[in-house]
Amino acid sequence: MSTLAKAISDVPMVADISPMRRFYWSVRRELWENRYLYIAPLAVAALIVVGYGLGLVHLPDKLRAAAALDAMQQQERIEQPYTFAALLLMFTTLLVPMFYCLDALYGERRDRSVLFWKSLPVSDLTTVLAKASIPFVAIPLLTWVITVVTHFVMLLLAGVRLLGTGLSVSSHVSFGQMEWILFYHLVVGHGFWYAPFWGWLLLVSAWSRRAPYLWATLPLLAVGLVEKIAFNTSYFGGWLAYRFMGGPKDMPQGSNPMTMAHLALTPAQSLASPSFWFGLALAAAFLAAAVRLRRYQGPI
Repeated sequence: MSTLAKAISDVPMVADISPMRRFYWSVRRELWENRYLYIAPLAVAALIVVGYGLGLVHLPDKLRAAAALDAMQQQERIEQPYTFAALLLMFTTLLVPMFYCLDALYGERRDRSVLFWKSLPVSDLTTVLAKASIPFVAIPLLTWVITVVTHFVMLLLAGVRLLGTGLSVSSHVSFGQMEWILFYHLVVGHGFWYAPFWGWLLLVSAWSRRAPYLWATLPLLAVGLVEKIAFNTSYFGGWLAYRFMGGPKDMPQGSNPMTMAHLALTPAQSLASPSFWFGLALAAAFLAAAVRLRRYQGPI
């Protein structure tokens, strides 16, 4: 009896679990239950590496042809495969959070698992914030790590292919600057600049009883249509386009996609931009509404 009593006394009480630890395990649960969050970018990265490896047969000829260009054009030509790989992974990062956000709160009401999760000592606020952290932080960081590893493997394969030829790719690829720009683009752009979109999708997921994909788009189209008919303006549609494109209207045409985030806003400019903070405030309002809906909405 004394051994059993000691074992029971060693088990921490529910009240002893800190809010941060509950949040941590809630995030872990999201990653466990939605394995496509990392399987999708990993699959895309594998396809990129395979495709790049097959194309290495012609790499020496491409480098010799690029030698006739000036230094800037030569670097852009050699960095094209790395830029394409980053863009493809960023596009994946854009699609995956959309599917995740729309199913995050709707799915648990549809399969009635929300009854079980609400029985646990985890608040609705913690649950919604944990789900919001996936598109805000987890997916951008995960995609950045996968992209960096992909670029490194591509450089390694190119180096092996060029052994004995006297040619080099690494001397023409600004690896550190490229990965920093990519980090800034993913974390600030896809994570926080798109925050109103992620907040809106989570709100729709918490509210809709069916067809969340339809309800996520219809209100936006309705607002734009009413504005156009009533006032013959398109400010709302322009704001959505500006927010989605993630850069100023005077961005140079034909800019290298890997440097677009750097040309658009520096970190200091982002923090000083009213649009940046307005987007975060709008996302916070959407998340607060999603918390309230989850508290009172039952299973479908």
